[in-house]
Amino acid sequence: MSALAPSSRPPSPAAGPQDPTVRNVWLLAVCQALSMSAQSLLMTITAIVGGSLATDPALATLPLALQFLAMMLGTVPASLLMKHRGRRFGFLLGALFGLLGAGLGFEAVWQADFLLLCGAGFCFGLFAAGAMYYRFAAADTASETFKPKAISLVLAGGVVAGVLGPELAKHTRDLFEPVMFAGAYVSIGVLMLLSMAVLTLVRIPLPERESGGGGRPMREIAAQPVFLVAVLCGMVGYGAMNLIMVSTPPAMIACDHPFETAAFVIQLHVIAMYGPSFVTGSLIQRVGIHRILGLGALLILGCVAINLTGVEVEQFGGSLILLGLGWNFLFVGGSTLLTRTYRPEEKAKVQAANDLCVFTTVAITAFSSGAIHKALGWEALNLAVVLPLLLVLLAVLRLRGRERRLAAAE
Repeated sequence: MSALAPSSRPPSPAAGPQDPTVRNVWLLAVCQALSMSAQSLLMTITAIVGGSLATDPALATLPLALQFLAMMLGTVPASLLMKHRGRRFGFLLGALFGLLGAGLGFEAVWQADFLLLCGAGFCFGLFAAGAMYYRFAAADTASETFKPKAISLVLAGGVVAGVLGPELAKHTRDLFEPVMFAGAYVSIGVLMLLSMAVLTLVRIPLPERESGGGGRPMREIAAQPVFLVAVLCGMVGYGAMNLIMVSTPPAMIACDHPFETAAFVIQLHVIAMYGPSFVTGSLIQRVGIHRILGLGALLILGCVAINLTGVEVEQFGGSLILLGLGWNFLFVGGSTLLTRTYRPEEKAKVQAANDLCVFTTVAITAFSSGAIHKALGWEALNLAVVLPLLLVLLAVLRLRGRERRLAAAE
């Protein structure tokens, strides 16, 4: 009998510890923690390394920009590859790109070669594009009731990244002194190897050949109100978070706060992003997905309100905690809502379309955050996210009303 076939017995209220779904979810959470630790480490060091190697200081963030670009370009191919060759194959290939990026990064700092650093950034983006599908891999083998919890538990691996990534950067910076940060790229390589070892233990069914083709046309799927709201929540949640987060450290330094304090605020933010994932799935089941999505938008609006009241450390810290919480509710809620929009044979193209939209937004906000901050100021940058968040609230309310009317009619 297929692992996805319905059982003749009533489903148990909670998956037991021996359930293969639970085992897969925890293994995928470990992989997510390792991949996010590598990414948070890169966010900590890339601009600094780029600034030390680039001939023009304006190019310092180019390797990071190329990472986001590759991540955006890689989302669709990664999803289609996993459709034909399986999730584990795609994740292993992504980890190989991460390993290649670590090698190029090490060689870049050792040889003081900026172009090699740019190549490393592009490889890291391809790795990150594949790693973003860990949440959907957990949903693939989960029951309908366990899907929200499976997605949120995998994303909870990011809590480890909030601590481990910056700590690795700090403790490996001088490992190959006087060549600074070479040890950081070695540690990324170790994280990739550990991730590949854990992936060998994951048991995800290979994709079945669909007799019904690829399902409905994408335009028909995208016309569903549920799909539009799911994608909108992912785009606005991730875009608003990225726009504000990227500019927070320079804003704090411009206000004469020390770099160590800015780094600590970012660490609090990353923990707030992923910490709630232990309970977000349960909250969705308990209070409903519409309330969670609405609360996510309200929390980011609260972040904006705090940022407009002043520039003390407490305000920066409090606002970024709310920003992380709001992102979590919108991203986990949007990812869960998306699973309701497609049939099994359609999941690859729908997930790819969603992530292409989301990470195109991430790339645009990463490129534009510094420019908006420099040209218009901190207050204007925060106000830029208000209208999209209000649009999310309106869309969620309309979807909730529509689903209530359909339920009443039935």
